[in-house]
Amino acid sequence: MYKELGISEEVSNLVNKCEDELTEEFKKIDKITELNSIKVLNAFHKNNVSESCFNETTGYGYNDLGRDTIEKVFSDILGSEDALVRNQFISGSHALNVCFFALLRPNDLLLSISGTPYDTLHEVIGIKENNSSLKSYGIKYDEIDLVNNDFDYERIKEYLNTNKVKVIEIQRSKGYSTRKSISIDKIEKVIKLIKEINKDIIIMVDNCYCELVSLKEPTEVGADIMVGSLIKNLGGGIAPNGAYIAGKKELIELCAERLTLPGEGREVGPSLGINKQLLQGIYLAPSVISSAVKTAILVSKVLEELGYDVEPKYNEERVDIVQNIIFRDRNKLIEFTRGVQQGSAIDSNAVVEPSDMPGYDDQVIMASGSFTQGSSIELSCDGPLREPYIAYFQGSLTYDYGKLGLMKALERII
Repeated sequence: MYKELGISEEVSNLVNKCEDELTEEFKKIDKITELNSIKVLNAFHKNNVSESCFNETTGYGYNDLGRDTIEKVFSDILGSEDALVRNQFISGSHALNVCFFALLRPNDLLLSISGTPYDTLHEVIGIKENNSSLKSYGIKYDEIDLVNNDFDYERIKEYLNTNKVKVIEIQRSKGYSTRKSISIDKIEKVIKLIKEINKDIIIMVDNCYCELVSLKEPTEVGADIMVGSLIKNLGGGIAPNGAYIAGKKELIELCAERLTLPGEGREVGPSLGINKQLLQGIYLAPSVISSAVKTAILVSKVLEELGYDVEPKYNEERVDIVQNIIFRDRNKLIEFTRGVQQGSAIDSNAVVEPSDMPGYDDQVIMASGSFTQGSSIELSCDGPLREPYIAYFQGSLTYDYGKLGLMKALERII
């Protein structure tokens, strides 16, 4: 059967051997999945999700029962006061953009305490010049780097005691960097420090790739607001687009009025028939995330066995669905990514090439044979063509497809 997919005995034996050694790690993931499934099911029951929630609205989208119920379900799952869950968000980056412009005003100061944010936010903030950036509106920006993969607590304390900061931004997942992703325990610790200094600072967390990987979310440990994409974890591979913002009610209202218009806010925005997919996606999310995390653990184990540096290690705590493979070789990065494309369900015959992409300074190579364009919760792999040539592997709707995709990728580099 493996040979029919073009998978050699050498590769299948290696992967199956590593899989046999991961029983205890997989058990840990299964327990997290079960507990998060309880959280999701409780939210469905509490909010009386019914078939009538599948009905669509068009035009202005007034009185959309399903849309409003979905936002209550997300709020309960994420442990927040309120949530805005909309298909009018084009991406997670768009939701972050909406959140920034909702919370900040001219002369306000935005501070990142997790280093330089993800590439697609550089023009939003004004790190890279753009006439529509926060900077162009007179909003100031500064950043504090992580130290040894943790927050620089002393520098943060010193900075907040000498500067008037309106919003602090934390990006949990690593993006295209070499640092570790940030655990919920570290998030809780730094939030406590910030609030002791100034309780009025708004703490905003970019939670993309991290939802339901752990048992708690940032809004459950003191974050004021957080943002994520629905073509990543919480869409469960079913949502065709969209994103969410969750947090304090008054902040969500500001975001809703920035997404639509002042005076109407969340009351408008038609669901256009997407409600069933969003509900089914969040319902399946714990299981799909489990598959993605198990696939990432297997990738880490196998590639380390082959002598590559990986982050995180297979037996380390998982914070998000992303697995780094540090190839230190341009061609190995390209070939591995091409192998993931070959192991995908859609466009498996495509030969992916490095190319320029909007929002990125370096060329990027990307494998994503997904049912939804750009869906990172499905089997995907990408990386910028720059030293040290890291592949960022993520997703898989089922563990079995993830395992097979890994095998196809290995055939390109062994």
